[in-house]
Formats: sequence, C-alpha cells, structure tokens
Amino acid sequence: MHALSGGNPDSELLIKCWDWDSDGSSDYIGEMRATVRSLLEAAASRMQWDCMNHDKRKKKGSKYKNSGVIYLNSAKVEREYSFLEFIMGGCQINFTVAIDFTGSNGDPRTPSSLHHIDPNCPNQYVTALRSVGTVCQDYDSDKMFPALGFGARIPPNWQVSHEFPLNFNMNNPFCSGIAGIEHAYFESIYKVQLYGPTNFSPVIRHVARFAADEAQKNQASNYFVLLILTDGEITDFEDTKEAIVEASHLPMSIIIIGVGQAEFGQMEALDGDAVRLVDRRGRPCARDIVQFVPFRDFRNSPQHVLAQHVLAELPDQLVKYYGNRKLSPKKKSHAPPPPPPEQSATNPTQHNHTTAPSAPPAYYG
Repeated sequence: MHALSGGNPDSELLIKCWDWDSDGSSDYIGEMRATVRSLLEAAASRMQWDCMNHDKRKKKGSKYKNSGVIYLNSAKVEREYSFLEFIMGGCQINFTVAIDFTGSNGDPRTPSSLHHIDPNCPNQYVTALRSVGTVCQDYDSDKMFPALGFGARIPPNWQVSHEFPLNFNMNNPFCSGIAGIEHAYFESIYKVQLYGPTNFSPVIRHVARFAADEAQKNQASNYFVLLILTDGEITDFEDTKEAIVEASHLPMSIIIIGVGQAEFGQMEALDGDAVRLVDRRGRPCARDIVQFVPFRDFRNSPQHVLAQHVLAELPDQLVKYYGNRKLSPKKKSHAPPPPPPEQSATNPTQHNHTTAPSAPPAYYG
C-alpha cells in the first residue's frame, strides 16, 4: 500500500492498458484513473471503468466512447511481512556447507593447490566460508552446522562419495560454529583422495529432504541455506537443474561461490537472474533461489563485502517463499527455540562412481 499510494487510499492512480506482443512491440490501448479506495470497493462487488485513449478521443470527437472496459472482479489488501519480522518471530536460518574435494583443486600438499593449508594465509575456501558463515551463524540459535564434502574417495573402502560429512560422523555431521567447520575441513583434507566428478545434485537433495519435512509443518520456523564452495564446472548439470527446480518450492536457498580461475558459465545459468531456470522436463523454478558469485571478483575486497553480495538476495527469497505459502511470522515466544532438524549423512556408497578396494590417502588429479 505504501509503495502504491504512499499510504493514502485517496491517492489517484493512473493505470495503462497495453496489447502485449512477445517481440516487444506492444500496442497502447488506453488508460483509466482510480483511487485505491475505489479499487478496494471491488471486494464487495465487481467494478468497471472505461479504458480511454485520449488520442483517439481527439480524432473521433463525440463519436468516441472508449477503447474497451476494464473490469476488476475482486480486490483485497494482504500484509507483506519483512525478513526481520520472520527472524524476530523465531524463524531459524539453518546453514549447511558443502565443499568441493575434486582433483581439479590440485594436490593439497603443494602451495598452488586451492586446498593448500597455510596457517598464516587462509585459502579461498576458508576465506569464503568465514565471510558468509560468520553472518549466517548469527541467525541460528545453537550455531551447529552440517558440513559436507563431495567428489572425493573416502576411507575405509576408498569409494567416491558426493555427500560425506567432513567430521566423518555419518550419524551427526554437525560442527560447532564456523570454527568447527574449519577444523573438520582441515582434518578431512588429508584423510581423503581428491577425485571427481563434480556433482552438485546429491548435496542439494540432502538439504532439500529436510526442507521438505519443514514445509509440511506450515509454519515459518526453519529456512535452509546451502553454501556450495567449488572450483569448476558441474558434471551433473541436468540433475542439478532438476534438484534446484524441486527445491524452489521449499524453504531453501542456495549460495554458490566459485574459487580459483575456472570458467563458471554453468553457474551463471543456475543463478537465474537473466533467464529463468528450466529443467530438462520443462519445469521452471517457482522462484529464484540461487545466488552465484566468483570469489576472484572479491579477492582484494574486505571480507564483509563478499558476504554482503552473496547474501543480498536471501531476505527477499525467504520473504517470497513464506508469502507464497501465506505464512506469517510466528508469535514471539519466551520459550527456548526448538533444536534444528536432525541430519545424518547418506551412506556414501549410494553415490559411488568409482571404487578402489584399498588405497593410501594420496592425491589423484
């Protein structure tokens, strides 16, 4: 209401009517004027206005009546809640991290690797995690975050997994705070074999399962954010598009940060800002839930600038989801917040592509 009329129901609105053409050459039909108050009268009965084209009126004079009639069958005012109102109402942001452990990152033992660990100089994965994670953790009461890896051979059978917990606890992939995720990442990098391919769909569907359970509750309690940190192009691009389209109906958003110097053309397509994402079955995204950012564009910027950019769309994505579901913020309660939905990592053998019965932890390019 404020954007439409400045909060004044007696403000006059100009409404123009066009005959739309897909090639952009739409034809002007006419216009009408009405106040917000008169539009709202359609809540009781159908309203109508003459659609007037003033150029035609001048040409035809008294013979001109109108260029059509505009009917308004119904009207109502719906309140749109803000992101802050949902958060203040107790909505938790459930943050999950998925890290790319494919061979294209390079041997972690060499300084040129994107996974090289230098205590005096954090790599791009750590820097991106800190930038986004330190903001997201403030919206989660217990600050316990699932952290997953994908694209590596993992012990004990050295099978390729695209969905394994960084702490190697298959029943409890949660880490305590961003520092806990970092610790699990540092520990895991030398326990696995970097391999491939680069598959996103398993980790997206992992988080989507919990978002789907939450959607059944019909309340604004938990919203899920998946941060994917990756160095290259996606191998399961079509499966990933399907997973995103399905997730667009759930309380979930996806942030992808590309590290290194690779081309990220597919990531731009997933973002859906320019062209709406459609999967191979022709299903479009219900809403835009993906934000992609190449880390190199912010490498020399202060840490908060990257976070500000990648999280810029999140508030609107959350508000749009709950708005589409007609869900309002929960009433503020003084009771302690509920625990986050329990997660467990899928048995890594479910996503195997390659097996090696016995192998030492070594790099595979």
